[in-house]
Amino acid sequence: MKKRKPSYLLLWFVIVFVGALLKAPQLAVSATADSWQVEWEKTLAEAKKEGELSFYGSEGYEKIFELFHKRYPEIKVKSNTTRRGSEHGQAVMTERRAGQYLVDLFINGVVTPNTVFYKANILEPIRPHLLLPEVVDESKWWGGKHHYADPEGKYIFVFQGSVHGGENAYNTKLVNPKEFKSYWDFVDPKWKGKILAYDVSRVSTVAHSLRFLYNHPDLGPDFIKRFFGQMDITYSRDERQMVDWLAAGKFPVAFFVSDIDDAAKQGLPVKFFEPGQFKEGAFVGPSQGGVNLFKNAPHPNAAKVAINWLLSREGQDTYQKVYAQLHDVRQSMREDISMDAIPPNYRRQRGVKYIYAGRPEWLDMGPVTKVIKEAQQAAKK
Repeated sequence: MKKRKPSYLLLWFVIVFVGALLKAPQLAVSATADSWQVEWEKTLAEAKKEGELSFYGSEGYEKIFELFHKRYPEIKVKSNTTRRGSEHGQAVMTERRAGQYLVDLFINGVVTPNTVFYKANILEPIRPHLLLPEVVDESKWWGGKHHYADPEGKYIFVFQGSVHGGENAYNTKLVNPKEFKSYWDFVDPKWKGKILAYDVSRVSTVAHSLRFLYNHPDLGPDFIKRFFGQMDITYSRDERQMVDWLAAGKFPVAFFVSDIDDAAKQGLPVKFFEPGQFKEGAFVGPSQGGVNLFKNAPHPNAAKVAINWLLSREGQDTYQKVYAQLHDVRQSMREDISMDAIPPNYRRQRGVKYIYAGRPEWLDMGPVTKVIKEAQQAAKK
């Protein structure tokens, strides 16, 4: 019986096939890398042809985009950062009703985009315009994901993740902060008549803090009713006055006050409660750190380049540093950039429970103010 000779042709086919299988993932990765790079270069070239970017936003972003212009000198930047968010909203809608499409981006808070732009259906989804791998990679962002503030999670990208604990402070000579382990400790009868608070009738100023207290599962309307209805709160609309009264010991505790750090640096006996000291945790809020892309943007490619740059490591590092120079601490949602510009007590800390306050279902302040007013009215009876 003859021995069968090995089929070298078959062996060759097996080797080639296995090699192709092993190399396929590498080719796919290479193709993916090439595809984003090609798309980026194409977008950048078109953006340079457009030669301009226009955005409306809050004060400070014009300084941030000075670096963007240095990075891409062919793209001039036009901005308006002198109006309030609601005023920007009115301006955009007036322009569009007149058939004018003058602005590419809105970089500010999340209320106007939700209540005006989203409802008017004039926003583009952000995700399809993200190209840079460092921006697309959600593992680089807080919570391992991108955060949005619209009901569909597509249009209002949130890049600010500043820690807030309600901006509550105390007189260091009169209060032992270790006494406070929960927000419920503030409604202990011994603090009745001893708490100062910023006037909550000016809702926009304290909105994020009130949303946190109202929507927190362990606080909610019951806490709101007891705090505003039973604690005989004194209100002020003058933050400078609040700091002076707190430092002088007229009130040992102050709620919703923001100028404490500067006063403490001057040697006054005032300090913020640490956000992480309460068992209910603290909240991470967008404040004025959201970006939106308008439909029919006049410079769509420049807008795409701007979004990717703003959300890149360089863009977010610049964002933190510029606002630190403006004495307005704003921490990025990115987890892979330096925190040197953020004071230690303002940084997100491991082991602290944070609630994301940019949720669209939290934006309606109607139920919050209703409970507060009812509690205040009941207290007057």
